[in-house]
Amino acid sequence: MKKLFNTFILLCVVFACGGAYWVSQPILSPDQKPLDFTITAGSGINGAAQQIADAGAPLNPVLFALLARGSGKGNRIKAGSYELKPGTTPLRLLEQLVRGEFAQESLTIIEGWSFKQMRQAIAAHPDLKHDTASWTNAELLAKISPEFSDPEGLFFPDTYLFARGASDLQIYRQAFTLMNKRLGEAWSKRDLSLPYKTPYDALIMASIVEKETGQKSERGMVAGVFVNRLKTGMLLQTDPTVIYGMGERYQGMIRKSDLLTDTPYNTYTRRGMPPTPIALPGAASLAAAMNPDKTDALYFVARGDGTSHFSSNLSEHNQAVNKYQR
Repeated sequence: MKKLFNTFILLCVVFACGGAYWVSQPILSPDQKPLDFTITAGSGINGAAQQIADAGAPLNPVLFALLARGSGKGNRIKAGSYELKPGTTPLRLLEQLVRGEFAQESLTIIEGWSFKQMRQAIAAHPDLKHDTASWTNAELLAKISPEFSDPEGLFFPDTYLFARGASDLQIYRQAFTLMNKRLGEAWSKRDLSLPYKTPYDALIMASIVEKETGQKSERGMVAGVFVNRLKTGMLLQTDPTVIYGMGERYQGMIRKSDLLTDTPYNTYTRRGMPPTPIALPGAASLAAAMNPDKTDALYFVARGDGTSHFSSNLSEHNQAVNKYQR
């Protein structure tokens, strides 16, 4: 009997040592590619372990289930999509499942995009659940913020991380929340002499600045020009608003007849700013709209090298137009 007992103890020690070694060894070697797998809801630890193995991981599902139960975490794993990276041990994998460290994907919304372009990018992302695909803009906005009637400009351009399989509505809500935050921060630091009645007015200006220049260093001057025009009662006369108002009619070229065709966004025919933003402005354009450069300039023209020439009177402006564009 004593001999049998000693044999049992020896086996337990061997198994314990082997188990300790196993839990500390990487499941995938450094030269292997990351492996994606999904744990479905209601799987339980046995089902989860088998799903990981079925996805191609060289993992013993019986040992992994025993590890989970032995650690008291077998009933705490979370369903979702995961990524098994090289170097991950069984113990680290268990922590990943318990914490719900889902596989992260990203989506970048570009500064200056229209809301239409944002919707197209979200709809095309293969790792999102497209809950909003059939919704109209009005239906989508009603789910996010019913106080607004038009979604243009309300979403902050940035890179957003999300768990694979997350609802696309999550991206819209994140972008809307971040724009509210950025707009509020910029509004609290604004030049109080500006002719804006509300943060939304400033958002409209920021969108115009965003579309008028790609040079971050010139955005303050561009904003200064448009603020000067507003203060003096001049027409803004900015082509990007006209283009936005043209919609599908715009095919890459703007003609004189387009400048004369009245729309709510034609700042050549209507005074003041357009009724909504015309794009998604980034942080630099928000800052420029809230604190434009102090300047007496009322005009600017592209030099053709990405920069602009600014003028304080029409005569100087016409000379610059002749020099740089004619």
